[in-house]
Amino acid sequence: MSVNCVDATIELANQHEVPIILIASRRQIDSEEFGGGYVNNWTTQQFADYVIDHDKKGKILLARDHGGPWQNTKEKEQNLGLRRAMDSAKASYRADLEAGFQILHIDPSVDIHGQPHVDEVLDRVFELYEYCYAQALQMGREVIFEIGTEEQSGSTNSQEELSYTLNAIQQFCRKNHLPAPSFVVIQAGTRVMERRNVGSFDSPIRVAEEIPAEIQLPKMIEICNRFGIFMKEHNTDYISNEALQWHPRLGIHAANVAPEFGVAESLALLHILESNGLQKHADRFIEIAYQSRKWDKWMLKDSKADERERAIIAGHYVFATPECQELKARAESELAQKGIKLNDYLKQQVKHSIMRYLTNFRLVAA
Repeated sequence: MSVNCVDATIELANQHEVPIILIASRRQIDSEEFGGGYVNNWTTQQFADYVIDHDKKGKILLARDHGGPWQNTKEKEQNLGLRRAMDSAKASYRADLEAGFQILHIDPSVDIHGQPHVDEVLDRVFELYEYCYAQALQMGREVIFEIGTEEQSGSTNSQEELSYTLNAIQQFCRKNHLPAPSFVVIQAGTRVMERRNVGSFDSPIRVAEEIPAEIQLPKMIEICNRFGIFMKEHNTDYISNEALQWHPRLGIHAANVAPEFGVAESLALLHILESNGLQKHADRFIEIAYQSRKWDKWMLKDSKADERERAIIAGHYVFATPECQELKARAESELAQKGIKLNDYLKQQVKHSIMRYLTNFRLVAA
């Protein structure tokens, strides 16, 4: 996510009158108490205000992605214990609700001190769920809940796990007179590494330790339908147009895309710089992005990606750094002398990338 990505999303949603969810992780956007996020250094309130002010037709839904304990880098660095990490997560959720976020993803699957049992994770879901709903009631806000109880490893959940989780949450909501969650995150056989999707969803050959998506997914969706909850897929990036077109046919209700749009903007930035004789700025961007090491978690084992490729993968993490802002300001000034508006160009390239999803999901005519 970046300012250009946010602007592109708002403009497409308003132009085509189609609702789109802007969903921010705590590393991307967080409250002032946590120092904001890497996306334009925005706090939760600043981000929400920007979107609400620019979304003239009210087509954007604001959502929290992976809210929960230890989902913010500071909570990991400070090695917080469970109680303090849960309190920290609650403070972040409260800021979300105050800012006007409409969808909260309750995800306590991360635990830096060990791997909790599914019942321990469910207890944490219940505590956060009840807290957020009580806060929303106090503020007079409506809130939609999304749940996820398993870290996004890309491997598929078992049908038994999904049934057990949904049944436990349904019982909890009924007992406590809480609204049922609207979405559940399911491992759908999608997983992003480097600049491709390496999961089983779009793979012509079997992926080790994964049930083929065409066998697993219909059964998982059937379970979701039985419990009256929408299925949400994470890590949808980079799968083929043909695979995207299967999403509405299969009954997948929502899909999360992120790094593909950031990479589209980084590639566009390098292209416009290099095709206009601004190689020194392109080299500097590669240097800043590479040195950030934000590419680290995306690399395949024994990767052969060179420095440039790793920088492209990490580029969107450094857009808001002072060093990148300085080089972009210089480039913007030099490109303006040729009649090129840098951010307009970058935004158009991100729009092109987003449109691939809108058309393949049949939300917008091709």
